[in-house]
Parts: sequence; C-alpha cells; structure tokens
Amino acid sequence: MVSDELIRRYPVVYHMAESGSWDSIQKHGLLSTTALLDLFEITGSERYRIESQWRKECITITHPVYGKVVIRDQKPMPDKDLSNYLVGMTPREWYEFINHKTFFWVDTTRLTWMLKAPAYKDRAHWIIIVPTRHLVAHHRERITLSGQNSGSILDGKQRGKHTFQPINEFSMRWVAELAVEYSVPDIADLAVLVEEWKRDRKLNVIWKRG
Repeated sequence: MVSDELIRRYPVVYHMAESGSWDSIQKHGLLSTTALLDLFEITGSERYRIESQWRKECITITHPVYGKVVIRDQKPMPDKDLSNYLVGMTPREWYEFINHKTFFWVDTTRLTWMLKAPAYKDRAHWIIIVPTRHLVAHHRERITLSGQNSGSILDGKQRGKHTFQPINEFSMRWVAELAVEYSVPDIADLAVLVEEWKRDRKLNVIWKRG
C-alpha cells in the first residue's frame, strides 16, 4: 500500500481516549503506555507490572506534577492464552512491543466495536479525530499498519512483529489499525475534532479546530 492509497481509503483516523484527557494530551502529546510510564517516572516492579505483563484491569498512575492518567486494560489478551497465538515472541515481548505504540482505528465500525465492548459500553470516551494525510505527512517513518485487532486474541489469529508493517510494505487488503511508535507529540496540531462518544452514539463536541 502506498501513502496516497491509505489516505484515499481512510481519510481520517480515530483515537479512543479517556474522558477528560484532552487537556493533558494537548500539553504532552498522545503517548503510548511506554511513553506515559517514562513521563510519570514509573520504574521497577510497578513499571514491569504495567508494561510487561497482562493488564487485566485499567490502571491509574499518578505524578506530583502531571496528575493522574488511566492506562487501559488488556482484557482480551490474557498471557496464559496469548502464548498460543504468538510467533517468535514471548508474552512479555509482545506486551512491551504493543505498549510502545499509539493506536488509531481507521473507521467508525471498528471504533464502535471497541466502544461497545463490555469493559467500555457503560461509560463515555473522548474520540480524537485526525486527518490521515496530516499524520502521514508528519510521522510516516514511525507509522505501521495492521490487518487485525492486535489487542485481542478472540479472532484466533497468530501475531508477532510481522503483524505491523510499514505503509509501503503493507500487503493485506484492508487495514484494521494504524499505529505510531512511542508518541504523537504534535497531536494538538494535527487533530481537527475531539468528540464524546458512548457506544455507537456521538454525544458532544469537546473541541474543534477553529
């Protein structure tokens, strides 16, 4: 797939964020789990528990300067089952690999699947909407694409480093996820809308580029 084709098929991408998080994201950028742990200076056993193991539940981390943030759970990816689907990686390596990425859905169908998941369906989330051409123009070298939901083993598909491919090497027919390595520090300059969604309904516009 070439950049022009990606942009034509998927003109905007969607990031699902916690409600109330936009002010922090504007200030610090859109951060992966690894980048958040770096910013919040989380080390040792606490970091290992969050970054290198299965997160059964959401975890809140705090910092005296940066406040608190919620790191999302990984319910559909338990380590005892994950190993059956991995190619060339251990569960720890996979969790660390995934936690180093920021994720975007490329269409509202997959976004609403996530919003209607049992863990999230009863509360609202803030959805950051970014034109794909902006993201590609600024971060092309750090973007990879996946043809499957990398955060769930419920599809029964194998996964490993091959699951994510650079734009010009991506050979599957459809994109499921777009990932940017580590962070999108300039997300506030690239985004055009932040909307509040619950399940498959848009509730409010939180922020709109003027």
